[in-house]
Amino acid sequence: MRKVVAIENMTLDGYVDSQTGLGFEWTFRGYSPEVDAFGNQHVRADVDTAMYGRRTFEGMRDFWSGVAANPDAAEGEKAHAEWVTNVSKIAFSTTLREAGWKNTRIIAADAAARVAELKAEDGGTLAIYASPKLVHWFIDNGLIDEFRIMVHPVTVGSGTPLFHDKAALNVDLLESKTFDSGAVYLRYQVA
Repeated sequence: MRKVVAIENMTLDGYVDSQTGLGFEWTFRGYSPEVDAFGNQHVRADVDTAMYGRRTFEGMRDFWSGVAANPDAAEGEKAHAEWVTNVSKIAFSTTLREAGWKNTRIIAADAAARVAELKAEDGGTLAIYASPKLVHWFIDNGLIDEFRIMVHPVTVGSGTPLFHDKAALNVDLLESKTFDSGAVYLRYQVA
């Protein structure tokens, strides 16, 4: 049985989207080569399917599709661009008709049933990246097994929280790690 994991960057005050610009510019303060390596080698090591809500999917597609050809892109960015381009992807959307990105399926209807089918298949972890409204929907439908959260040393005061006002969960801490940049990684299993 596969598990569904929400992989999130979060501010100290609990927001995953500032609703300013791309919504996650604040991550740069806590980001470092150490955080990048840990994310690549540990946090997403078991992921074989990346899942996004429509808005996040379009932003990720539009950004990462151009990184490989960008001569100014860092090696870490190029490596992530290659991974995210080649990994299996799911976009949850009722309005998106064509993905326009390699290895992407669109789920537009019966999402809870489709996710249950995906979880029953053999394979690696199904990971929601960012996509806070999608995470809220998964929480409401009891479909998240685990949270992998990188807490950044910054507050933004408002935005979209990781846990919406109706999210009532019991979780067990599986792992934590602090970084020199001030970021803290927390891994929780839903009890």
